[in-house]
Amino acid sequence: MSETARWAVLGAGVISGDFLRALPQARLGALHAVGARDAERAREFADEFGGAISGTYDEILARDDVDAVYIGTVHTSHRELTLAALAAGKAVLCEKPLGISVAETEEMIAAAEAAGLPLVEAFKYRFGPLPERVRELVAGGELGEITEVETSIGFAADRGIQRLFDPKLAGGAMLDAGCYPVSFAVGVAAWAGRLGAVSIASADGTVGVTGVDEDATAEIDLGGIRAHVATSITRELPRAAVIRGTAGELEIPNVWGSRVESTADAVLRRADGTEERVVASTISPMAAEADATISALREGRTQAPEMPWFETLATARLLAEWRAALD
Repeated sequence: MSETARWAVLGAGVISGDFLRALPQARLGALHAVGARDAERAREFADEFGGAISGTYDEILARDDVDAVYIGTVHTSHRELTLAALAAGKAVLCEKPLGISVAETEEMIAAAEAAGLPLVEAFKYRFGPLPERVRELVAGGELGEITEVETSIGFAADRGIQRLFDPKLAGGAMLDAGCYPVSFAVGVAAWAGRLGAVSIASADGTVGVTGVDEDATAEIDLGGIRAHVATSITRELPRAAVIRGTAGELEIPNVWGSRVESTADAVLRRADGTEERVVASTISPMAAEADATISALREGRTQAPEMPWFETLATARLLAEWRAALD
């Protein structure tokens, strides 16, 4: 691998563009190539963002001058592209959800393990100084024994966005947005050292005329911690999270941050009635995801500590159960 890791981006859509706007802020890598189903579209994208090389997915993955790939394509293509990239010897940063089923997720992780290469699920909210501080507060017992998590994400989507409302593209609120609150709840339980058997205790929601879930809520059992999660692609919901424990609670008003900037602050409320504002500097979370992937590659690791595989698998299992509850 060269001193500066050479990234290829697979997919020439909106989120890939956001990743490439962030990549110049990464310390360990830079754009080298762009791949897309349409080679002409790939060339346009490479020209826009300064990529030296472009081509189809197969052409880019066949190159020996690519160290890592970012996959920003529709959900249903994540498995195929991830397996092909790992087989070609590339580290992989793949947009969430990693797989659209538990079986896909397990297969992708097994392939990364066999190849000895990093595979990172790109939950951007996990990267940055405040997320690290939240992990420290939970793991350090500042909130006492964690009892409850409450979090949500929702937006009113344009129904013309095909990938959100087409079941053939694994559309729906849960896989597109609901994976955020589920993964957050899983993370809290893991940071507290209490992530055991996970299950959906109850679920409710609305399935639209296209056959995808459009609005859903669930109560999750995470080894004794209860999580209340909600998601929607038809209405706005708070982008907040509250972690409750026996010694206090932590409220994060903008838990997901944005694609441009990590979240900056939270409020710690202790059982004695005192409050403390928890403030941290912000970074580009997508650049941080990229650096975490390259750090793992350079150090011979297959996982990033911000989003380890056991949490990815627990999230996939809960999403599958949640979706099945609305069938």
